[in-house]
Amino acid sequence: MTTGSRTTRRYAALLILVALLFGGWSWFWFYAAGKVEATVEGWRAREAKAGRVYACGSQTVGGFPFRFELNCDDASARFQSSQAPIELKARGILVAAQVYQPNLLISEFRGPLTVAGSGQTPSLVVNWKLFQSSVRGTPKAPERVSLVLDKPAIDRMDGGVAHTVLRAEHIEIHGRMAQVLADGPAAGQPAIEIALRLDGAVAPDVPAAAGQPVNAAIDMVLRGLDDFSPKPWHERFRQMQASGGRIEVTQARVQRGVTIAVGSGSVSINPNGHLNGQLNVTVAGLEPFLQSIGAQQMVQTSPAIDKLAGALDRLSPGLGNAARQQIGANLSAGINMLGKPATLEGQPAVTLPLRLDDGAMFLGPIPLGQTPALF
Repeated sequence: MTTGSRTTRRYAALLILVALLFGGWSWFWFYAAGKVEATVEGWRAREAKAGRVYACGSQTVGGFPFRFELNCDDASARFQSSQAPIELKARGILVAAQVYQPNLLISEFRGPLTVAGSGQTPSLVVNWKLFQSSVRGTPKAPERVSLVLDKPAIDRMDGGVAHTVLRAEHIEIHGRMAQVLADGPAAGQPAIEIALRLDGAVAPDVPAAAGQPVNAAIDMVLRGLDDFSPKPWHERFRQMQASGGRIEVTQARVQRGVTIAVGSGSVSINPNGHLNGQLNVTVAGLEPFLQSIGAQQMVQTSPAIDKLAGALDRLSPGLGNAARQQIGANLSAGINMLGKPATLEGQPAVTLPLRLDDGAMFLGPIPLGQTPALF
């Protein structure tokens, strides 16, 4: 046999081997792609039995040869099990996983997203420049979840007119399984560590976040969860309350203009679904913040000041109003006297309690508003 014949046979054998590998890989990919679709359909069927109905206007599977990509156009979700059934609609969702890393799902959402009551016109419209999520683990044993949004915009719809709820440059939310407590009411139960990052957030209806953009970095731990099966968040919070769980803010930093606040603390959920607890907060640049939220008027018209002014007026007519004006005029000085002097990032600061009482929020004596019920 000549050298040329042996070389030709080796090339032919190599080509046959490559063809077999390509054919085998192609068979595996298309077989696995079929399994992906079957798994998705089975998951949808299980979710529908629990009152959560997910649908696509059209659905395709691609990504050959090294990825699996599930593309869902005209995506919708209907939650019938909630107290007030709602329906979500988005232009589309793309979910991708690498063949060699099937437990990591990367999703990209195409907006806008609308939120509406069952059979009603949308009450909220959410849009963004980029919205991605990543999930590591399995549905029964999740390890990490991340959400990233660039330039999110949330509008409340009222008679076809949009009212701004939130605008931001960037939002990130990261969650992962945390270690369980060794003792206490929530001992032995799983917990979630959550990291929230906000850049350039403005919320016109929230005095503390209106006008000037807010930047925030908040780390917290949710304790008192029994499991991580799919369920609405209001059910999870109800579960936390029943098991004696709490929300621990391990570290927080918020900046609005020249005002900087850092703090930590712990809050619990009462049977009404409202927050109770306290965070110790150190604030630098307090005066501009108080002026921007109208703190003077808040204090002068608060029920506590009304009671004090009424008592003083009974002693001497007009004395109550004079005291009210004096309190407002010297609000910042009074708060600094009530708090503890401190230094924050090289600036003079004061440490105050941020209290939550049945959802009502107070920074020292200043009412900041009412937080919504969690269930």
